[in-house]
Amino acid sequence: MTQEEVSATVAQVLKTATLPSPAVRAYEAIRPSVVRVRGMKGSNATGDAPETNIGSGVVIVDNGLILTSLHVVADAERVSVIFDDGSESEAAVIVRQPERDIAVLWASALPDNLVAATLRSTQDLAPGDQVIAVGFPFGIGPSVSAGVVSGLRRRHRTISGEHVIEDLIQFDAAVNPGSSGGPLATMSGEVVGVVSSILNPGTSNSFAGIGFAVPIENAASAAGTSPF
Repeated sequence: MTQEEVSATVAQVLKTATLPSPAVRAYEAIRPSVVRVRGMKGSNATGDAPETNIGSGVVIVDNGLILTSLHVVADAERVSVIFDDGSESEAAVIVRQPERDIAVLWASALPDNLVAATLRSTQDLAPGDQVIAVGFPFGIGPSVSAGVVSGLRRRHRTISGEHVIEDLIQFDAAVNPGSSGGPLATMSGEVVGVVSSILNPGTSNSFAGIGFAVPIENAASAAGTSPF
């Protein structure tokens, strides 16, 4: 086969092959860093405890530092996280920032080869940029939804009602209770925000098209250092 024939064959394969979508590639990049967060009170006879809150989180340092939403763990007596490989670890809440609805967790038992997420500055983020949200809506997951950045520098009151968070990212990728604390990521799988809340004028507590995320610069600074 001549070089021209090889090139023509490759071109034909590329033309007809179904390649992974950008959302698929983004999800595969961020998935190993996403955790399920369990807030619990007390313990039962087996040593486990009933869940009082279910949320999501994202590993930002491979020594076990995890970002989540404060409202997921605020009232918990115990917190645990479930990693991508299915292993579970007790986690301590080491930082609370109610003004941003951000908590930093430290997991005591880590899986082998824990992968920390890649963080990206929001400085050049713009309305219309494609993003994905990954987490455990209603405890189901990990689940991924795709959308776009709808707006920047939004203001929204925390779920507790005690604080108004400034400088939020508005997005339209579907999120629901349980998604809180999960990453908002670009099509490169880089985290630009931590999902915080939804705007819902009704009483169903389900997604109505407007979600908010804390910019990663603000969220990660709770861990004590700038991520960039």
